[in-house]
Amino acid sequence: MIVDARGHRCPTPSLKLQKAMRDAAPGTRLTLLATDPMARIDVPHLLAETGGRVVAIGEADGVLTIEVETPAAPTD
Repeated sequence: MIVDARGHRCPTPSLKLQKAMRDAAPGTRLTLLATDPMARIDVPHLLAETGGRVVAIGEADGVLTIEVETPAAPTD
């Protein structure tokens, strides 16, 4: 799933990603597209608070591509 937050300033990219993560199944991979360089810092902080993990961060032509994975389902 792609979360397109290009053209938005933080915290909007993180908020859009957080909403998409809430709506996604456990273990889903999402890709955030963002042009605000602060997303490189904000997204890992968001995942540290909410769970999940950053899989990869890339940048091309001024667009950050941040791939994340939602937390796995509880096993109890």
